[in-house]
Amino acid sequence: RVNLVESGGGSVETGGSATLSCVISGRFDRNNHFCVAWFRQVAGNKREGVAAIWGRGESTTYADSVKGRFTISQDVEDATTYLHMTGLKPEDTSTYYCAAEIRSSKPLSQYEYISWGPGIQVTVSS
Repeated sequence: RVNLVESGGGSVETGGSATLSCVISGRFDRNNHFCVAWFRQVAGNKREGVAAIWGRGESTTYADSVKGRFTISQDVEDATTYLHMTGLKPEDTSTYYCAAEIRSSKPLSQYEYISWGPGIQVTVSS
């Protein structure tokens, strides 16, 4: 397993922007089968896949709820994956998790990842 640590959460006003970072450490091979994803979860609800990025950025996947507002990117040299969030809405309020090491080709399925970060809170005020 790799170690993941998220940062950048906090409180944001509706319509504002924020960027989350996920630093990955440990041994891994960033090949075409290595996927890093962002999920979010509100207590009592299912963990929702938000965005995922494969390899060195060969492809990305987004949930319909964030398309056009969120962008996933990465700095391969720094082993950091980012989630740039714009046009934030109160319904984006959640705990956001970074995940890596996918078992299959379903990048937004929480059941397919081996490694998870501890999560970070993002609160969007109305």
